[in-house]
Amino acid sequence: MILTKINLLNFRNYKKCNIKLNDKVNIFIGNNAQGKTNILESIYVLALTKSYRTNYDDNLKRKGSDFYKIKGEVKVGKYSKNLEISVIYNDKRVFINDTNIKRISDYVSNLNVIMLSPEDVETIKGSPSIRRDLLNIEISQLNQQYINYYNEYNKLLKMRNDYLKLIYTNSISDYRYLDVLTENLVNRAAYIYKERLTFIEKINKNIGEIFKTLSDVQNLKIVYDTNIEINNKTQKEIEDILKEKYYHNKQKEIVAGMTLYGPHRDDYHFLIDDNDIKIFGSQGQQKLAMIAFKLSEILIFEEIIGSKPILLLDDIFSELDKTKRNRLINYINDDIQVIITANDTVGINKKLLRNATIYKVENGKIIAKGDFNG
Repeated sequence: MILTKINLLNFRNYKKCNIKLNDKVNIFIGNNAQGKTNILESIYVLALTKSYRTNYDDNLKRKGSDFYKIKGEVKVGKYSKNLEISVIYNDKRVFINDTNIKRISDYVSNLNVIMLSPEDVETIKGSPSIRRDLLNIEISQLNQQYINYYNEYNKLLKMRNDYLKLIYTNSISDYRYLDVLTENLVNRAAYIYKERLTFIEKINKNIGEIFKTLSDVQNLKIVYDTNIEINNKTQKEIEDILKEKYYHNKQKEIVAGMTLYGPHRDDYHFLIDDNDIKIFGSQGQQKLAMIAFKLSEILIFEEIIGSKPILLLDDIFSELDKTKRNRLINYINDDIQVIITANDTVGINKKLLRNATIYKVENGKIIAKGDFNG
């Protein structure tokens, strides 16, 4: 999968910007706060319809503008397609080959990206919701049905929570509507559980070896933490277990006014020799664990989609010493497109530079190397 060009209109600090991309390595260099990361963010938004830096589309609009638009051309094998996302006021629309796509789930997965940034360490250090969000984003790129089930689950979860509160405050004794909501909820929940477990199992096939190569430390793995038993269970068995859990804890949930069991309570942990690196790991180990996680995903995308995703590296090289930079570069093969931001090319491997197109970024404007002295 290759992104051949991207066009921005009123996105962040770019009034208008048209970029043709190398199908191998693209490096955007410049000082801080010039707009380098905004380029990567725009590609991420084009792929997933939302930013990894903010939850608000208004933050993505250029100051003084009431809209933004991102267009890109994606090539997969011999075929290409044009993607577009536009937000006018609060109206978000997505297009494939100029056709308005009504459901986000039908749009996501047309451009696959993996983002590596210094903020990734917050996935390990932060709250369970951050880790769940990462799983949801990555699985959604691989499985459109997952997005639909996840969205349906969240709607049902809200309805169930609202009704649990209503039962308690109004002393309702008829639980039939609650039972209907529960029946529909467990079906979506079991599917989400299975997809998350499968994804983590696939990550664990490679993350240990990649982490060892990067850090010389062995035995990194991810452990999926759920509040019901799902290992070695079929989807039907998970549904039955969850129903039983809800049945025996009905009064507890009514008093709490919320659904206490299900994938919205999931977590997962990065362990080295069974020690959680959130607690026992160094900052460096945490950073490398996230890099290993993201690199493991490349193999999963290739297995399921049949092509490698686009790798976005936001100021990663400044975070690593020379040895670790070179080890990371060994995972960047000629058959994967890479888009990198950095303050300069110092410290970037010469092998990588040989295949690279280099762009200089200054105050929301971009020029290719050769048009400036660098």
